[in-house]
Amino acid sequence: MARAGQMHIGIFANIAGNHVAGWRIPGAFTSSEDFPAILTVVRDAERHKLDFVFFADGPVSRLDGHPGFMLNLEPTALLGALAATTSRIGLVATVSSTFTEPYNLARAIASVDQISGGRVAWNLVTTSDPAVALNFGRDLPPHDLRYTIATEYIEVVQGLWDSWEAGARIADKSSGAYYDADKVHVLGHEGEYFKVLGPMGVSRSPQGQPVVVQAGSSPAGQQFAARFAEAVFTIQQDLDDARTFYRDLKSMMLQNGRSPEQCCILPGLFPVVGATSEEARSKLAQLAAFVKPGSALGTMSQRFGDDMSKYPMDGPMPDLSHTDGTRGFTSVLYKKAQREGLTLREVHDIMALSRGYLLIVGTPDTVADAMEEWYQAEACDGFVVLPAYFPGAFNDFTELVIPELQRRGLFRSDYAGTTLRSHLGLAEPVNKYSVKVPAT
Repeated sequence: MARAGQMHIGIFANIAGNHVAGWRIPGAFTSSEDFPAILTVVRDAERHKLDFVFFADGPVSRLDGHPGFMLNLEPTALLGALAATTSRIGLVATVSSTFTEPYNLARAIASVDQISGGRVAWNLVTTSDPAVALNFGRDLPPHDLRYTIATEYIEVVQGLWDSWEAGARIADKSSGAYYDADKVHVLGHEGEYFKVLGPMGVSRSPQGQPVVVQAGSSPAGQQFAARFAEAVFTIQQDLDDARTFYRDLKSMMLQNGRSPEQCCILPGLFPVVGATSEEARSKLAQLAAFVKPGSALGTMSQRFGDDMSKYPMDGPMPDLSHTDGTRGFTSVLYKKAQREGLTLREVHDIMALSRGYLLIVGTPDTVADAMEEWYQAEACDGFVVLPAYFPGAFNDFTELVIPELQRRGLFRSDYAGTTLRSHLGLAEPVNKYSVKVPAT
């Protein structure tokens, strides 16, 4: 029986290209600082009724890494500009819980959410790159401790977002009362890692609270997502593994007293689309030709938490489960290498080509078939699409694949609401202070 509902689709907006050399394609944008180019992409995503655009971030410029991440605008500032120049598309900003203060983060995200009319999400990352720590004069906490700190961090942030109940600002000119004191709340948090008084100086979000996105797929990341995440951006390479991940995370949500419908699981998808199979393969060959030996080693070292240049490229991919890198990412690619007998060089080329995400090559029908298969198999609730480069590969997807998904009834033809929560089918959270405890 066909699954009810429609899938959710967001765009990973690395404007300099998600392929390691996508910027070299003729006509491709070359800079993730190019605001007119960013605005063009975001407005096109809105025109095609996509759920959101997703901006990654790491507060470091790794000169040995992916060109698309060397130069980037600060994401909350970028979202403020986009919020004022768009009307429906969701906007997702990545900000680290390890290298920001919860009050500053809560205020910044709440501010752009107000400007947008309730279209903003915070992608919470704990940061796995030791190079980032060097910019803040501190050590990078171990993997599981980062999630322990993040747990208290998000509880503070969401508590601050509840500071003002809906209707708290009354601005009654006749009485002179600006706010209803019964609807404004002091957080008064004193924990192991943070001490935050509150209240926050931004009123309640038009969507209740900004959406919380999370990208961790490790065991600690999954436990965290089961408690807090409303959308999970994950790396998956195998349909059966993706179904297991989906089922396990939804089950963990139930164990945490949450409805499984209150979180969308969205694997990354790297499509290479052509009008014919031959054209799609030709585009893939062009992308592959731009992969230089070793060009993804810096990205791999950062992701995997180890210096990958010390391993033989024509040997097997090493088991890096002991490292302090992005463990879910590492585990998925290690399993793929084991399953398919891939060398480290072949894993490198996957990282350079698709950044490790699911690669689908073919006609619009072929790509739509794969997306439909994963969606119907309950391996996902949709996808975060990573075009190889902008605008060309992005346009191939939006102009060829999206209409095919719409024809099949798998994707919306228009927005039903105005907030990101409405796009994702997420309920507005109840302000914890407005819940009345019955007298005993």
